[in-house]
Amino acid sequence: MRIQASFLRSKVARRIFVLFILCALVPMAALATLSFIQVSGELRQQSQQRLRQAAKATGTAMYERLLLLESQLRLLAPALGRRALRAPSLEVGEELLARFQGLAVQAGDARAVPLAGAVADPPVLTEAQRAHLGAGKTLLVHRGDPRDSIRIFMVRALEPSDPGQGVLWAEVNTTYLWDIGPDSTLPADAEVCVVEQPALVLYCSPGLPAAYPAAAARRVARSAVGRFEWDESGPSYLASYWSLFLLPGFGAPNWTVILAAPGRSALAPVAEFAKTFPLVVLLAFWVVLLLSLVQIRRSLGPIAQLKEGTARVASRDFSARVSIRSGDEFEELAGSFNTMADRLGKQFHALGALGEIGRVVLAALDTRKIVAAVLARMREVVPCDGVAVTLLLADGRGGGQTYTDAGRRAGEPDAPPRPEAIRLEPEEASVFGAHREAVMLPVAELPACLAPLARDGLLNALVLPLFIQHRLAGLVALGYRDAVTCAPEDREQARQVADQVAVALANARLVEELDALNWGALYALARAIDAKSPWTAGHSERVTALALRIGRVMGLPQQELDILHRGGLLHDIGKLGIPPPILDKPGRLDDEELRCMRSHVEIGARILEPIAAYGEVIPIVLQHHERFDGKGYPAGLEGEAIDLYARIFSVADCYDAQVSDRPYRAGMDRGHVIENITRDARRAFDPRVVEAFLQVMAEEQEPRPAAAPQAATTPDL
Repeated sequence: MRIQASFLRSKVARRIFVLFILCALVPMAALATLSFIQVSGELRQQSQQRLRQAAKATGTAMYERLLLLESQLRLLAPALGRRALRAPSLEVGEELLARFQGLAVQAGDARAVPLAGAVADPPVLTEAQRAHLGAGKTLLVHRGDPRDSIRIFMVRALEPSDPGQGVLWAEVNTTYLWDIGPDSTLPADAEVCVVEQPALVLYCSPGLPAAYPAAAARRVARSAVGRFEWDESGPSYLASYWSLFLLPGFGAPNWTVILAAPGRSALAPVAEFAKTFPLVVLLAFWVVLLLSLVQIRRSLGPIAQLKEGTARVASRDFSARVSIRSGDEFEELAGSFNTMADRLGKQFHALGALGEIGRVVLAALDTRKIVAAVLARMREVVPCDGVAVTLLLADGRGGGQTYTDAGRRAGEPDAPPRPEAIRLEPEEASVFGAHREAVMLPVAELPACLAPLARDGLLNALVLPLFIQHRLAGLVALGYRDAVTCAPEDREQARQVADQVAVALANARLVEELDALNWGALYALARAIDAKSPWTAGHSERVTALALRIGRVMGLPQQELDILHRGGLLHDIGKLGIPPPILDKPGRLDDEELRCMRSHVEIGARILEPIAAYGEVIPIVLQHHERFDGKGYPAGLEGEAIDLYARIFSVADCYDAQVSDRPYRAGMDRGHVIENITRDARRAFDPRVVEAFLQVMAEEQEPRPAAAPQAATTPDL
């Protein structure tokens, strides 16, 4: 097994092995393959030739039987004459009955009168067939369904000179005709089919597949003599055919005799050869394999060990060592390999940590995650005894926070860092402006912002400034307990980490600014919507706050709560398109005004539609006036067909609308509004949302003062 493993791991061994194969096995395999092809072709050709001769002999024998039967009828018909019609009985020998199943006479269109055996329901003759009988010839006709069985008849006029006196019918014994009885002369493995052209199957051996007769009939219709192979949906057959010309003598279409033999019997010698050939090849293969492997192991063992060690190093197993005691260049190469593996291990470990830090900090948009990744993995990039990261506030006043890795374990980038508020004085910042790449400072000269690092008992530190848009944004400091000098490659790698942190912090700040700008714009737009009417001031923000509380009770994740937040601030944006007289009308709206007011949901959806980022909030804007029982607007949606966020806002919007003052009524009592919403569960509102709403209401300590409850209210539109 060790020989085989060595062989599999060495490319040089594979080349030697392939050389053995090419020199020993390929010529033998090529010769055997050519022999196999030639023998197969020769056997196939001989089988086809035998089948063709057998088909010709079978067709000739069949035609001779037809002539024999015709001669017997030619002798029998004149002897019967009119006497057969007057006295329908005939003494015939056993030999004749073995060839004919029955004899009968028929005058004109009268019913056939049996003479011997049984002739049941002979076919009606055509004018052409009667003319053939009038010429003194014997007629060959058939009757029956090819799916059942075909009956063959021979017909001859009693008086050839006067066919009107009657005809003699003889039903041929097909067992005798097709030569399928116990004394059959057909080849032992052959199957026979007889086809009347163009494509009527008169007989086919039962041993052939069901699809074979029709397919064979279509092929032989093209020529009188030929051969073909058939392997459709079953075992393959070799076939030859020979046609009998019956029209001149018997007035019938030509018959084609098809003789078929299974391909496996014709190619049996080839099958035996195919069984023996792989065994010979396998034996030769093992002999060559053993000889080649012995030589490979003797000469290429050291290479196999070096290859295995290289593969382990390539898979980042830098503990791999190679032990070769050959006393030659291979032993020297093994020593060099071991030294290289040790140095590569250190380098790759540092590069892996550097890449991991880069991946985390550049992918993260959260400042704390960026700092945590640096603190957890920095020691793996650059050997040091402590790490500190100082981040300055963007206001430029020198305030900020310092994070250290004290108490942290390596490989914990998600552990929350420990911040400590600091301040960087302008004169301290000027030192780093003069040393933008890095500066090594003793602990005594460290700025106050790095005091947390100094308290850990370190003697000096390598400080790397972080700049964002040419402005000092922070510091990364690596502390050492010994008075060592940082190696140039370590300093370069530390600078790479610092540059990645600077880029990540810039991205994080940009995202934070954009997020703040986005939410500020949404709140400004919500206040602009509410400012359309003095009665709705603060409505959007109050409804959004209540909807968020309901969503948290329902267990919505933060991502969905953000959608709920944005949708709440914009849910009434369509009211910008509603005329103020309708918004501020003190009385009940008429039908036209009500339709105009209700159109604000569709107006809002159209306003937001061009903004792809707000696509998720459009269902809130469009559906927050739908009812759970399907009686809402604009689409009359029902049940869970309504967007979940819209179902939440429906409850929050209704609550704020009823407890707030409107031009057409004063705000209602909080408890009465809660009762109304509870009563409308499963009708106007989703019961799950109402349940969460009631939990939120129960958590409030102080109810909102409002006017006395009213019996009837007009819902917020």
